[in-house]
Amino acid sequence: MSDLRRHWTPTAVTFLVLSLAGLAGTWTFNAFAIVQMRDFLGDLVSSGPAVSSITVDLLVVAIAGSVFILVEARRLGMRFAWLYIVLSGITAFAFTFPLFLAMRQRRLTARADSGDPAAGPSDAAGPDHA
Repeated sequence: MSDLRRHWTPTAVTFLVLSLAGLAGTWTFNAFAIVQMRDFLGDLVSSGPAVSSITVDLLVVAIAGSVFILVEARRLGMRFAWLYIVLSGITAFAFTFPLFLAMRQRRLTARADSGDPAAGPSDAAGPDHA
């Protein structure tokens, strides 16, 4: 059981909690849209300039975050990084991105704890390793 709790730093737990909040929050509104039989994509682009602005804002952030996931996962040797991106289309990027960040933090902590020479100062940076 202690193996399951291993490498869960406060930062990783924070990202995990944010991930679960993102899943619950987005899927609550997705369920409302389904029950109300709304045109989900139509609402995103035609419900006024404010909604369109938020849509573009989040889309650009999701694309940048997806690139970060792929690059950072490759750098750290994390397998199946593409799965976070695929799952974001099924769930929400507000769920998968913080989930990736939690798993990334665990990886960084594990590398630092193992004395990995490749785990340089930038890998251990953050409030958990100050």
